[in-house]
Amino acid sequence: MHGNLPEFMWAVGIEDTFIPQVATTTGRVLDEYELTQHYRYWREDLALAASLGVRTMRYGIPWYKVNPAPSVYDWTWTDEVLEYMVRDLGIHPIVDLMHYGCPLWLQREFANAEYPERVAEYVGAFVERYRGLTHLYTPLNEPLLNAYFCGHTGNWPPYLRGPRGYVRMIAALAHGMSLSIAAIRDLQPDATVVQAEATMHISTNDPSLEEDVQARWLHQFAPNDLVLGLLDEAHPLRPFLLANGVSPRMLDWFVANPQEIDIVGVNFYPGINVWEMVRRDDGAPVTRHSYGGVPEFEAVVRRYHERYRKPLMITETSTLGPLWKRERWMDDSLRMVRDLRGEGIPLVGYTWWPLFSLVRWEYRRGRKLVNEYLAHMGLWNLRDDGSGTLLRERTSLVDRYAGYVASTHEVVGEIGQQSPPRESAAR
Repeated sequence: MHGNLPEFMWAVGIEDTFIPQVATTTGRVLDEYELTQHYRYWREDLALAASLGVRTMRYGIPWYKVNPAPSVYDWTWTDEVLEYMVRDLGIHPIVDLMHYGCPLWLQREFANAEYPERVAEYVGAFVERYRGLTHLYTPLNEPLLNAYFCGHTGNWPPYLRGPRGYVRMIAALAHGMSLSIAAIRDLQPDATVVQAEATMHISTNDPSLEEDVQARWLHQFAPNDLVLGLLDEAHPLRPFLLANGVSPRMLDWFVANPQEIDIVGVNFYPGINVWEMVRRDDGAPVTRHSYGGVPEFEAVVRRYHERYRKPLMITETSTLGPLWKRERWMDDSLRMVRDLRGEGIPLVGYTWWPLFSLVRWEYRRGRKLVNEYLAHMGLWNLRDDGSGTLLRERTSLVDRYAGYVASTHEVVGEIGQQSPPRESAAR
């Protein structure tokens, strides 16, 4: 792991989902940088991040734009952005090398047999060019959610459905992650890999479903377990993967070619990542969304700590709703971070995501105007000024978060040292 990391990484991020393939029913694509006008206002947006005092930022690279044809790269935009971010603002990006979408020329996207090698080729080209500026990398954001939308529900390309499609996507994504990490290590041995995952808290009030609940918990570890080479003959998920189309040879390849993840990233939203398992009228178990809070968030962090025994980072968190609700979540979640660090759990960073409002993914298949899909979860709210320009409107969360960033020791304490109760640093 890179030796120049701060003791605690305060971060923000700009929503960077890229699905450039056109939705056939609407003709729309999902490029968050385009929809939130970040391509236009990137300099101003990065300056907003710097004004918080953060020195780390999760930042996505639009693969489909920088790699417009096989083995062809256009770094014009990223050259300028990364130079400004690192040299001028002093912010070290955790580079989101992949945030869902594939280039248009890669037919069948993640189902293309060449996908793992193609994404690793792009990652290698990026690292070779920018290793003087960057040293923190996320090979692929949220493989679980990626596999779900691309392989289970058929919402995103390549539009596969069901368990076999889901498992096919998990195997392909993990293969690409593994080759990408190998490419990073080959070119930049002291790089730090921060692997962010969409976590799930699953519970039930039905004792007869407890075994199913524990199986669901286990399933969310599959991508990381594959990359780390843990899915051997004794792994309880192996029969499920084999039954749904992954070959024994492929699983054995992962075991023989383990990669190292330096920091395990946890993405958690209280209104999204909490599920309850119940029985339908016909007796079949199903999961449904439930709203959770800090107890569920804490349980997720503990599970990931127990499984991997690696440094952890909150790589995404926030909540939808009015400002008071977002303020409370910031306060409560940071109190949790401090308490867990005091117990000795190595939480090394916290990311409020996003920096400003994002465009809900329903936009791609919807027909309303962009501003009707804005989800206000950030420190700044986006608001259409009436002429189509999205203004970045400062909220009370800006000073609140900046106050926390300026009071690191008071806010998050030391790993292994219990801290006394504290009030919000922003009050």
